[in-house]
Amino acid sequence: MASEVRVEEGLFGPETRPESTAVGQTVLYVHGDPRLAGTPQDALPTARELTRLTGQAVVCARYRPHFPQALEDVYTAWEYCHDRGPVAVAGKRLGGALAAGLLLRLRDAGAPLPTCAVLTSPMLDFTLDAPSLFLNAVADRTVDAEALPVRAAAYAGPTPRDHPLLSPLHGNLHGLPPVQLHAAGTEVLLDDTLSFATRAAHSGVAVDLRVYEDLSAQGLRQLDAMAGFLNAWHRSASLRVRNVSSCPFRG
Repeated sequence: MASEVRVEEGLFGPETRPESTAVGQTVLYVHGDPRLAGTPQDALPTARELTRLTGQAVVCARYRPHFPQALEDVYTAWEYCHDRGPVAVAGKRLGGALAAGLLLRLRDAGAPLPTCAVLTSPMLDFTLDAPSLFLNAVADRTVDAEALPVRAAAYAGPTPRDHPLLSPLHGNLHGLPPVQLHAAGTEVLLDDTLSFATRAAHSGVAVDLRVYEDLSAQGLRQLDAMAGFLNAWHRSASLRVRNVSSCPFRG
């Protein structure tokens, strides 16, 4: 745990780093608010707390407001983080779609994958036919469910709504790294989280699903759970690297 956190303006968005400890892993954090816009400054409170809890650096990715340019920006930020060492990926709402889309793109290219991924209330299906979009519309005051189709269309443009890099719920989920998912039982995007968790688990992915009674409870508890997950899989990845490097039969 880091006692002091330093905030810097990086090449791809704001970055938080522990003041006095070495960084063992970087978290690429992709923020997304209900208006479907990348606003990295709004991610700083989450980034600061994750750095404080984990001792890891957090890069808050800046990205353009349309697909596929947004995914290209996140991929470029990923390359920047990956050049510095081990990386985990996290994303919220639209940022969750971009984080999951990045996993699929890296997997399909045969590229190194993150140590793990954390998706918070992710928007993973731009076809917008999930029942929770209607059933929870009154309870969820953070998302304007009536305006969501217009904003989703503006973001997706001519891309088919079920394209897996836009809507990762429609993609092949085999071979992804461990994924933690957070959602509130009262939110409109609940079904995206539940469906993705089910499909990922059936595809052999290690899944940690956290569903909270409401958004208030989610806000109180999810950061500690995220930090524990990020630390656990970073340690696991570090042990695998050490075991491979010390194997007498390597090479």
